[in-house]
Amino acid sequence: MDEFLDFLRYEKRFSPHTVTSYQTDLTQFAAYLLAEYEERDLAQATHPLIRGWVVSLMSQDLDPRTVNRKVACLRSFYKFLLRTHRIAANPMLRVKAPKMAKKLPEFVPEESLNRLLNSFEFEDSFTGVRDQLVLETLYGTGVRLSELLGIMDDDLDSNAKTVRVTGKGNKQRLVPLNPSLLLVLEKYQARRAAEFGPAAAGSPLLRTDKGAPLYEKLVYRTVKKYLSQVSTSTAHQHPHALRHAFATHLLGKGADLNAIKELLGHASLAATQVYTHLSVDRLKSVFEQAHPRA
Repeated sequence: MDEFLDFLRYEKRFSPHTVTSYQTDLTQFAAYLLAEYEERDLAQATHPLIRGWVVSLMSQDLDPRTVNRKVACLRSFYKFLLRTHRIAANPMLRVKAPKMAKKLPEFVPEESLNRLLNSFEFEDSFTGVRDQLVLETLYGTGVRLSELLGIMDDDLDSNAKTVRVTGKGNKQRLVPLNPSLLLVLEKYQARRAAEFGPAAAGSPLLRTDKGAPLYEKLVYRTVKKYLSQVSTSTAHQHPHALRHAFATHLLGKGADLNAIKELLGHASLAATQVYTHLSVDRLKSVFEQAHPRA
């Protein structure tokens, strides 16, 4: 298991959060094998044993997405065992994941975000300016939370008005910075310099109030604090909702789907196409303008 987790960390470049989730899933599966079949070696698990675990998970009324993630973990694990000659056949080939109902991404309405970013009085302090920059960056660039925390000062190019973002699989992309984001960024950097002195080369852009690198839980708390001002839905009050809003609002204004794919850092267009379901009003407008029978 340790070798597999190192493979995910250092070769596949999975995020720490994903590696931790996979470790939890494998530990749970190992506990199941031991309790139900007195089997201590994961390499000895056959497809009926694995199916039994999937059935037991479903009987616990877990979200199908959670079960599917655990199945995906086992798929990766047994592929690794096969590749490293720990097993002769892959037991996951005969295991099917439960079907999932398609769920559209949650996003914050455009008018709500504009009201927050244009009219809300952020605290006139390092914390207030940093919080504003977090919101502006998540919504203005569509980056993932891990990508936000990975932005270094060296990644910013004020002249070109771009930021270099390191995404999944260590792939890098350039994302443009809008004028309002650039203004907040400049204000934040001045505040940070006054608070902690000049930034060292290769240091993270975002800091806590004590000067340490910003971390996930603080970003979650920050986003929830401010989005609760404009939305009562808890489904909207998390960092990824701003990424969804970025993509949905771009598509609603007529942006090309392939361009949105590149901005989001999606590996395939299929991942981006989910946002087409969220732009029904725009599609109706195009239909009414263009179709002879509309």
